[in-house]
Amino acid sequence: MTQEQRLLTRPFVLCSVSNFLQGIAFCLFLHVPGFYAELGASPVMIGWMFAAMSAVAIGIRPALGTVMDRYGRRGPILFGNLLNVVVIALYLTVDQIGAWALVVRILHGVSGAILFTVLFTFAADCVPTQRLTEGLAIFGVSGMAPMSIGGMLGDAILKDGGYSTLFLWAWGFAVLALLTALPLHDVARRSPDPSKPIGFMGTFKQRDLLPLWWIGGVFFAAMTGIFIFLKTFIMTREVGSVGMYFAGYTAVAVVLRLFLGWLPDRIGPVRVLIPALLVFAGGFGVLAVAQTAEMVVAAGVLGGIGHAYTFPILFGMVVKRASEQQRGSAMAIFTGLADLGAVVGGPLFGWLLERTSYGFLYGALAVAVALGLLVFLPWNARSVGASRLESA
Repeated sequence: MTQEQRLLTRPFVLCSVSNFLQGIAFCLFLHVPGFYAELGASPVMIGWMFAAMSAVAIGIRPALGTVMDRYGRRGPILFGNLLNVVVIALYLTVDQIGAWALVVRILHGVSGAILFTVLFTFAADCVPTQRLTEGLAIFGVSGMAPMSIGGMLGDAILKDGGYSTLFLWAWGFAVLALLTALPLHDVARRSPDPSKPIGFMGTFKQRDLLPLWWIGGVFFAAMTGIFIFLKTFIMTREVGSVGMYFAGYTAVAVVLRLFLGWLPDRIGPVRVLIPALLVFAGGFGVLAVAQTAEMVVAAGVLGGIGHAYTFPILFGMVVKRASEQQRGSAMAIFTGLADLGAVVGGPLFGWLLERTSYGFLYGALAVAVALGLLVFLPWNARSVGASRLESA
């Protein structure tokens, strides 16, 4: 294997470790809806708090993408980590649902948006083009594993302690993430491609990226139903735990990415994306009817199988279609879809829960993912042309 084809370079490994540590800090907050519920927040209020956080995170994306494209990745990496350390400490000052709780949540959304976007962009800079999806899938393990660790570690912390202890653990991991990121410096990039759009809006409107924004939005909106409402689902049905769900979710995803992450590059991303999204939808269907801990784990396994391939495939397709010089803007848009999902899904799903049930919500999400895929396939085929469909 040539030097240009290596995946495990020093910058890639350091970026992965930093992402892993900040991911644990972030995923400990899978339990924060329970904290808000204890303070008296309703499902709708919890949804709105997440939506407000995500709305601000979306608002900073154009500037973030422009900064990364013009000035590089190192500055945002360091600033995002420093802000994360400060903001997590501020959770220790929240003792009621009000303006201050909302301010802290919004600031947390800003730090999370910066780190999510810039670390994945930096990783994409390090990965050889010939092994793009495989490399991004492997890097994604550093973001997937914390889901399980954060869920189970949070369960253990809250069993013997309180939310203040949870926040202190998260702060410690955030500090370690900052220290690990200090050696990261920008990777050299190629000359601009004059055939590609210039600027954030040019990238946003690029014809062959539009279907990716659509299916990415569907995927991330569905994920909102897990990240915001799984905790209260567990509390309501009194079945399984957040840790159990994400243990199944991440275990299978990590195994698939480490040992079969090459599959999309070998047989074509779209051919793998179709079954991946259908299995992902099936996970919501199982969760809708889950009445035992085993069914919660099974739902997690199905969700993990789908996520294992869907995220790196879409990520890789965005990287391939966007100009390298506009990669920061493209990544800002793509990762911003996660926040857009929370802006739309948080209040909407909370409203649905107050009028229906968790079974209805998760069943509806299963159907929505399948319908989203049906819209995506012909749109994607038209946008790239039949000759490029399997490799684009």
